[in-house]
Amino acid sequence: MITREQIRNLLDHPVYDGDGNKIGEASHVFFDDVTGRPEWVSVKTGMFGSKECFVPIRDASLVEDHLEVPYRKDQIKEAPSVDVDAGGHLSATEEHRLYDYYGINWDNVLSDAGTPDDRSTDTGTGTAAAAGTAGTTGTAGMAGAPGSGRRAGMTGMGAAGERGGTDRTGMRGDDAMTLSEERLRVGVERHESGRARLRKYVVTEEVEQTVPVRHEEVRVEREPITEANRGDALAGPEISEAEHEVTLHEERAVVETETVPVERVRLTTEEHVENETVRGQVRKERIETEGVEDDTGRWPHQ
Repeated sequence: MITREQIRNLLDHPVYDGDGNKIGEASHVFFDDVTGRPEWVSVKTGMFGSKECFVPIRDASLVEDHLEVPYRKDQIKEAPSVDVDAGGHLSATEEHRLYDYYGINWDNVLSDAGTPDDRSTDTGTGTAAAAGTAGTTGTAGMAGAPGSGRRAGMTGMGAAGERGGTDRTGMRGDDAMTLSEERLRVGVERHESGRARLRKYVVTEEVEQTVPVRHEEVRVEREPITEANRGDALAGPEISEAEHEVTLHEERAVVETETVPVERVRLTTEEHVENETVRGQVRKERIETEGVEDDTGRWPHQ
């Protein structure tokens, strides 16, 4: 079990589940109003730590610079949301809901509740400082009497304070008031916006091309008998039958195909930077005075 002395070493430090997955950052620790023992740790999860999930701390262990809890990350992130009152107090009803979710026997929890530790008040009410923002803690939360057999709930401690430190307005022993304000933190996250794919397929096209082709035709030539060809003309018999044959030729168009590479195509990505304006609301604390002149030299309500 985590001791009170180890609390400061785990607040604002990472919290890991039983499989070694980081869940978030430890934000607040809630103490039993009766025993004064730490029972719950709230873990900031989600983008910018916008959500706090409650995890039992009784079986957790502090390992080097982080806290390890014996529960799965997805189980913790789906834990029921609880309503912590303005004083940073976790009611017995809300605590009961959380114990049921994590499968912890409520009767065993009651039997573990012993005498409040020496940090409780002498009246035995088991008060504790409530959870606060950075630099402040909350007002004391009233608990049930020790040994009464019921749990009055849990009060929490944030990263900056022990019990009984300051009240909720932040007024310290030197009568100074601390003003706080929220800051807007904007980041970017990368996610998949679409996919592009190259697919090659085959199409058949009709192609026309004109080529010259040649063919032979028969033409009859006649020549008169002259002194030059008389000998050839009288070489055969005077009267006879004869025939002469000529073979004709022609060209025909022949089609064949060949495959040749013509282009290479690939997909690449390029980044374009655009300005996107985001808006959010932040709260700030302001001071107003009564009956005294503030440091601006003006009287209030002018």
